[in-house]
Amino acid sequence: MLFKETKLKDVFIIEPELIKDERGFFACSWSPDEFEKQGLNPRLMQCNISFNNMRGTLRGMHFQEKPHEEAKLVRCTRGAMYDVAVDLRMDSPTRYQWVAVELTADNRCMLFIPEGFAHGYQTLIDYTEIFYQMSGTYHPESARGLRWDDPRLGIEWPLEVTVMSERDAKFQLL
Repeated sequence: MLFKETKLKDVFIIEPELIKDERGFFACSWSPDEFEKQGLNPRLMQCNISFNNMRGTLRGMHFQEKPHEEAKLVRCTRGAMYDVAVDLRMDSPTRYQWVAVELTADNRCMLFIPEGFAHGYQTLIDYTEIFYQMSGTYHPESARGLRWDDPRLGIEWPLEVTVMSERDAKFQLL
């Protein structure tokens, strides 16, 4: 796995190293040892799948409050998505800054988002599926969110929003 730093500390784009032969390829997509070498949380407790019918679907910006914060490893297994992480860490010099990366089934890249970040994404094509691995289990009482269009964040979404949950649309501004 190749770990590529982003402008936000501890957020990494992870590219699998493909070992190819006549059958196709093989690649490691998860190794606690490799994550520990990068100083990242190697603990994964829960995996989720999100399927989205329509291009332009927006989910986010979600996070869990302490003590139930969670790191996420996100990969697009079908289609394409624009994945966004926002730094919410109180002591961070990049607080309220964001980074985005295009994850697709074809590029097979992943985004590691540490604890203390909000996460959201927009689908770029119809029938997009996302696979998440999380460092903790979901606690509904700790679930929070930020507005996807908060002017203080200034996230630049690539498409018009076509589908969004009522809950996500009603998150408060910062």
